[in-house]
Amino acid sequence: PGFINPVTGKVHTTFNQALTATGRLSSSKPNLQNIPVRTERGREIRKAFVPSTPDGVILSADYSQIELRIMAHLSQDAHLIEAFRKGLDVHSITASKIFGTAPEEVTADQRRIAKTANFGIMYGISAFGLAQRLKIPRASAKKIIDDYFLNFPAISAFIADTTEYAREHGYVETLFGRRRYLPDINSKNSTVRSLAERNAVNAPIQGTSADIIKIAMIRVDEEIQARKLKSRMVLQVHDELVFDAVPEEIVALEEIVVEKMQNVIELSVPLTVDCNYGKNWLEAH
Repeated sequence: PGFINPVTGKVHTTFNQALTATGRLSSSKPNLQNIPVRTERGREIRKAFVPSTPDGVILSADYSQIELRIMAHLSQDAHLIEAFRKGLDVHSITASKIFGTAPEEVTADQRRIAKTANFGIMYGISAFGLAQRLKIPRASAKKIIDDYFLNFPAISAFIADTTEYAREHGYVETLFGRRRYLPDINSKNSTVRSLAERNAVNAPIQGTSADIIKIAMIRVDEEIQARKLKSRMVLQVHDELVFDAVPEEIVALEEIVVEKMQNVIELSVPLTVDCNYGKNWLEAH
């Protein structure tokens, strides 16, 4: 409440364009990208984000598993590409490969492990890190990582090639050519070097994701202006865009948002967008 603008009666955040190393926008004074949704208290806070008109709605559009899709494209892993093209549950497919079982026989626990591995691998998770996250012995975590790379050799090759490129050039690039320099990639200190290696793998993935949503924001806004819509884009939370929409524009706005977000770039797998709306941000998410 202390951040309410006396002129508009609203809370306005400041988006920082050049603060994060990955290229993501960050939000401050107050940080509106950090409003929780997983806790009961957080969900109550989400309800406080409401449309500016009494009969309006909050519309939320977010990319589905965008970083995994980018990793599928960058690595050209056949299993991931097939799963995304066919609209399959990618975590169940991963679990079936790791545990050597049919996709339909994958248990909820196996899927949870595969999901953690899928996202962890992108961030260069170690056996120790995976063991901590899954609360399992370190040897079991190491076996999961080994089995993952055995079944997804293209991802293993992508990680090795990207790390080698970083060592040679001192930087990595997103699909749009934006660079992240990694001065510590050849450090003699193994801890410092390991962090740079993890960043080398993650930066092209998370950085490309950041580029994609920024371009989508520009294109969506241009179309809203061109059609002279009253609805407005009010918030960006990494892979999600939030709109303050007037009722008669919901259908048109959803069409614009989905079309522009899904067609920023053509990858080996489709970019898909989930769109929902409601009387507040909680309902829309």
